[in-house]
Amino acid sequence: MVRMLRAFLLVLLAYTAAGVIAVVSGILLHDQSPIIVVGAADIAATVVIFFFSVMVRNSSMYDPYWSVAPVAIALFWLLQPGSNGFANPRHVLIFALLCLWALRLTANWASQWRGLKHEDWRYRDIKRQTGRFYWPVSFLGIHLLPTILVFGGCLALWPTLSDQNTQFTWLDVVAALVTLTAIVIEATADWQMRRFRRSLSRSTQRDADAMPRGLWSVSRHPNYFGEVLFWWGLYLFVPLAYPDFRLVIVGPLLILGLFLGVSIPLMERHLIAGHTEYVEYQRRVVSPFFPWFARSQQSHTAPLKRDEQSALPEKNAPQ
Repeated sequence: MVRMLRAFLLVLLAYTAAGVIAVVSGILLHDQSPIIVVGAADIAATVVIFFFSVMVRNSSMYDPYWSVAPVAIALFWLLQPGSNGFANPRHVLIFALLCLWALRLTANWASQWRGLKHEDWRYRDIKRQTGRFYWPVSFLGIHLLPTILVFGGCLALWPTLSDQNTQFTWLDVVAALVTLTAIVIEATADWQMRRFRRSLSRSTQRDADAMPRGLWSVSRHPNYFGEVLFWWGLYLFVPLAYPDFRLVIVGPLLILGLFLGVSIPLMERHLIAGHTEYVEYQRRVVSPFFPWFARSQQSHTAPLKRDEQSALPEKNAPQ
């Protein structure tokens, strides 16, 4: 208990230091374009977290950054001189959805984190593969690249939170529903997987046909689907209200590419190597990402146990 408390306090110290350095960076660059200020502060904060990762010799120190940084970026845009901040109901709606997502995802990480001795299996694999070059690779691949991807996803917040008196449109209703649905999908997938793992741990006999119910019976990675859908929901607030900013679609496209091209294939290979039953799960649940009909009426799932945990901040770093 005392060890975990100390670990959380160290994480709090690291992220507080990162926030202070980000603010200082913003002050020093105040005469630059706001987008440059945000980008530079984001990178400076990432460097601070990387320093703490090296100090404790654990790259999982970065894991909460995925869900923490967007809230700070959103606050920056809300406090811009051209924004009417929380006096704008549209701003309140977008920021509330963002905070709901961030709080849930960060709480999910905290509930499953096992302290400074716990490190994502991907990071351990990279460490074995890269040897003495691990820390440069960690900085570029585990820390900096996800920061850039999340920054890209947050580009949609630039026009939506730094404006004044923009009226609601029909697409805003769609965007809000998509974003909220994404949060519910992620939360439901996490809860269903935790319930499934508890049922396996209580079972006295190993059932090779046991498969999780619900979302995991129509998608092999519904938590990933919900995460990607969230970023597309934020983007949908942009096209009608700010036609000149449609290129911010690059953000959700990059995040979609991350999950389809890196995260899912990596997780699938890992599960196949460690669980022979996973091949049967792949046969039954045909879609690795988009929800789709299963081939069997049995809505259960292969033993994913520890490795298919839904702690997204831990799995989002591209490997």
